[in-house]
Amino acid sequence: MLGRTAASLFWMSRYMERAENIARLTEVGYRSAFMFYCDGGHREDWRSILVAAGCLDAFEAKKRPATPEAIRAFLLLDRDHPSSVRSCVEIARNNARSVRTALTSEMWEALNSTWNELSDLQPERIGPARLPEFLDWVRQRSAMFRGATIGTLLRTEGFHFSQIGAFLERADNTARILKMKYAVLLPGTGSSDRNAYQWETILRSVSAHRSYRHFFQESYQPNNIAEFLILRQEMPRSLRYCTDQVQASLASLLELTERGQVSLALAGARYGKLTQLRVDALLRDGLGAFLDQFIIDSAEMADAVADEFHFV
Repeated sequence: MLGRTAASLFWMSRYMERAENIARLTEVGYRSAFMFYCDGGHREDWRSILVAAGCLDAFEAKKRPATPEAIRAFLLLDRDHPSSVRSCVEIARNNARSVRTALTSEMWEALNSTWNELSDLQPERIGPARLPEFLDWVRQRSAMFRGATIGTLLRTEGFHFSQIGAFLERADNTARILKMKYAVLLPGTGSSDRNAYQWETILRSVSAHRSYRHFFQESYQPNNIAEFLILRQEMPRSLRYCTDQVQASLASLLELTERGQVSLALAGARYGKLTQLRVDALLRDGLGAFLDQFIIDSAEMADAVADEFHFV
């Protein structure tokens, strides 16, 4: 497979995953904005969303007031912001169009129809009253594309490049959500209603609210939430699960192409570390530093994949 084809498949799936993840971060901001604090004010939740998405500088460069409306428009529909939902879907579609023959018709139809519906949507049409409906729609369209990929694409090189892009992006997003809210997971933060609401928000942002209750069958506990989203193999958005999927696809690519040794070694080392971690030690010794390093390592792994498979 040509490097540019591999790159297009990698970024196509990565940007579709990012569109969903930006929608999830936006939902965190929307839910958190309802939180009142004892001083009668609100936490700067929307600003923290920009930080988690890695786009605070880009937003501030526009010199707009940091109102919830402006931030939502920036995250969801801004044509100039490359990580807005609109831009993510457009970039994913452009990558898909450049390798149309490498896709199934179901994949292309899922992606193209999403873009057609989204391209003309105006910010004023997704105000606070309609925001939850729109965010649900983004998640559903992402799931449709993912289902088409898993259900129809041959398990050849193209499938594995698509999987690597999607799961690197997913792991990065889970780490960013945890980083944004990690203070409420640390020992000694108490069990107030405020913290309980934030723990629930973390779980809902990664579609883990019901599965957490099924798995632990008890009320929210910060150490259980951290374990569930970082270390549990059963949770499809956990750092461990995503790393395992990246490692599996890299192993398949090595078998198919005899390339990718460095990337596979990085993924293997990361997975080995995650299997040996214990949540109590992680919370005690530095959850924030761990998450920062995980995000850095994700970028390094993506660079290694691009280098070894000659992305252009």
